[in-house]
Amino acid sequence: MTTRTLTAAVHKEGDCYVAECPETGTVSQGETIDRAVENLKEAAELYLEEFPQIASSHPLVTVFNVAVNA
Repeated sequence: MTTRTLTAAVHKEGDCYVAECPETGTVSQGETIDRAVENLKEAAELYLEEFPQIASSHPLVTVFNVAVNA
């Protein structure tokens, strides 16, 4: 068995945290960040059992500003 390092993007949505893995397209949630990421790990592992080939490079994660009329 090998291990891979994947990316988790996490944001708060209402009362829970939503975690998304861009490499696999899997998404999960939890009441805490740790739980959301743990659930995402399980979802990604299940995905990779079915579809083991994913890109070997990590996505570039960045932020940007937009103008908002307030």
